[in-house]
Amino acid sequence: MTALSLILCTYGRTTELERLFQSLAAQTFKDFEVIVVDQNADDRVTPYLEGGRKAGIVVRHIRHHFPNLSMARNVGIRAALGEWVGFPDDDCWYEPDLLQRLCHLFTRSDPLTGAMARWAERSEPDRLPLRLTHHRSRVFRDRMAVSFMLFFNRKLFNHIGNFDSRLGVGQWFGAGEETDLVMRALHAGASLTYHHAAVVHHPLKPPDASARARQEIRRRERGTGAIYAKHALPLHVIARGLVAPILRPLLKGAGAREFIHGYAALLGRWEGMLYWRRQHRQLAGMHKPKIRTSFPETIQPAASKR
Repeated sequence: MTALSLILCTYGRTTELERLFQSLAAQTFKDFEVIVVDQNADDRVTPYLEGGRKAGIVVRHIRHHFPNLSMARNVGIRAALGEWVGFPDDDCWYEPDLLQRLCHLFTRSDPLTGAMARWAERSEPDRLPLRLTHHRSRVFRDRMAVSFMLFFNRKLFNHIGNFDSRLGVGQWFGAGEETDLVMRALHAGASLTYHHAAVVHHPLKPPDASARARQEIRRRERGTGAIYAKHALPLHVIARGLVAPILRPLLKGAGAREFIHGYAALLGRWEGMLYWRRQHRQLAGMHKPKIRTSFPETIQPAASKR
């Protein structure tokens, strides 16, 4: 059995893949496969996959012509042969010893369900505990969970299910799928730890002042609002989450752009929470509920998205 399956879902990107595969070829740990779930309608990624194979990487290519990141990851999970799975973004790259460090964690005597690597370009307070907890996740006081930082034992998905395909890039609720997964895992008793020395890189791109950027913020934050409703978070947590995006810029005397972005986040969280609750009520009243995978508007990912 392969030790690790890396599920790489890609859409629209090309040259970024070369950097990722170069970092994979340089890994000191070699017992892994890369499952590429290709959501492009053309063959733009084929040369980069061939380059990865020539570098000695086991690359499996799966076509998935429906741009939905969560659904594509679920396709990869079902195809994975590894005992552990990770979810690199198509524009991230690894430090050479990342997989070796994680493998050391996975083979310890105290078994883990999953581990979270450190995002080099984004800092977090050192005072946060290394073990993630369900209580802290429910009040949004735990470490930030982003998919390219996460590595899980594949058996976890048999227990709690896969990514919720209603959440994430390509959906009206444009984010929140990894937060939802981590919260479900912790609620089920999973043991998740943060490993500071395992480092993954990902560009950190602050939003610009364009209307498109504001719409993208609003779309992503609908996922946060959905998390509020889906996990029935405490009222004080929801209230804080709704007020913080506009209160924070005011308190620190930020410029108009940050305030406008905060207002877009507030709108997104509010409408995401309301739509999720409304959809839940509709499903509860049906004799045979059917989960919808799209909501008031049809979203197609921008070409710059994975």
